[in-house]
Amino acid sequence: MKYDRILVWFRNDLRLGDNETLTRAIQQGKKIIPVYCFDSRQFKSTSLGFAKTGAFRAQFLLESVADLRQSFQKIGGDLVILKGNPEQAVPEFAKQLGATAIYFSKEVAAEERQVDKALEENAFSQGIACESFWQSTLYHKDDLPFPIRQTPEVFTQFRKEVEKGCKIRPSFPSPKQISYPGKAVIPDAGELLPLTTYGLEYRKQAQQSWLYVRGGESAAQERLQSYFWEKDLLKNYKQTRNGLIGMDYSSKLSPWLALGCISPRSIYEEVKRYEKERVKNDSTYWLVFELIWRDYFRLIAKKHGIKIFSLGGIRNQQDAWRRDKDLFEAWKSGQTGVPFVDANMRELNATGFMSNRGRQLVASFLVNDLGIDWTWGARYFESLLVDYDVCSNWGNWMYVGGVGNDPRENRYFNILRQASTYDKKGDFVRLWIPELQAISGFDIHQPWELSTATLRNLKIQLGHSYPHALGKIPALEKAY
Repeated sequence: MKYDRILVWFRNDLRLGDNETLTRAIQQGKKIIPVYCFDSRQFKSTSLGFAKTGAFRAQFLLESVADLRQSFQKIGGDLVILKGNPEQAVPEFAKQLGATAIYFSKEVAAEERQVDKALEENAFSQGIACESFWQSTLYHKDDLPFPIRQTPEVFTQFRKEVEKGCKIRPSFPSPKQISYPGKAVIPDAGELLPLTTYGLEYRKQAQQSWLYVRGGESAAQERLQSYFWEKDLLKNYKQTRNGLIGMDYSSKLSPWLALGCISPRSIYEEVKRYEKERVKNDSTYWLVFELIWRDYFRLIAKKHGIKIFSLGGIRNQQDAWRRDKDLFEAWKSGQTGVPFVDANMRELNATGFMSNRGRQLVASFLVNDLGIDWTWGARYFESLLVDYDVCSNWGNWMYVGGVGNDPRENRYFNILRQASTYDKKGDFVRLWIPELQAISGFDIHQPWELSTATLRNLKIQLGHSYPHALGKIPALEKAY
């Protein structure tokens, strides 16, 4: 064995299956000490007045860590819970237990990399070795047909090159047992504290919500089994993925992917099995296509570093953004007076989730119609989205803001045209905006087009029961 005791620090890899960090530790250490450290900095309030990690994300995280602990207990181990700055708490705990190595997964975003660097320095100063492993992507970075610093700036070029010249490595099996030091060495593995510890309140599921996601690897596997095999929905994924209502219009695997409760390679292998046993078509490919997009944003974040969080993005492009907090608050709370935008924002606020289509629409509205600083929107999504992924979130917001990886100069959505395509009967708006429910058909998307007498008969008063639309903007022109 290479080391007597290895501390395995879990981060966004909260699973046993396809976990190279854990696998290598088990192969190279006599005793394995799995650890998760809650970093209080992740729960602080932002300068915009909301939590960096909101209640939905935090609840999903707590559930995922609890599930990981149960998984370890089933194979003879446990998961130690630490609190504090990981770069300090993890090496200190390793030294306390006599661990001579710390294993962890590589991250790519600026904050995480700063933590990595500080942790390694603290560990080395105490004679503790560190080894890190790349395992967050479908394609391993060492197998790419180009160095990361030469990652193409256009996704299509990237996709074609990796699909042509890069193989996907097989996943690692889940360990059947683990050699854990036990209570003689670790009498108290720590407890999972409630949300209130972090200044957050538990959120009840909204009455209108169809969304049900529970954190953890076991729930991720259940969802994969349900979507692929029990309901046989993968074959129609490309046709249904732009839906708005229901659990099954898309795979909904993103929350588990975000925390690493399931790996992209595990999903890929299940897609390949589905193609072999059921059907291979555009839909099965499209799910893999979305995983490639996820890889791309991660590599772009690695390539450009702190730039993905800067106002000028990776293009270093400076624009005169507005920082109107009243407008931003109207957008946040679903009170812009534009029903399709408001319905999506209210769904986000009530559930911690929004469809892919909705995310593009509300981002375009904030940036292109209201002219608000795109980083404000990215930070709000970071707080609320249960499937928040730092690279995908900021990469997509740069894209909408015109400062990211997009060969087009303007990424603009006509809201009414989008509504006529994806919610023509107004069912989605009707679900989330009860004050407009009396309006039938597509008219619910444009209440300003109805006469005062019609609105009065429906007991709707624009500016009172529902706000006037914000400004005279192109998106309010008739779509047809």
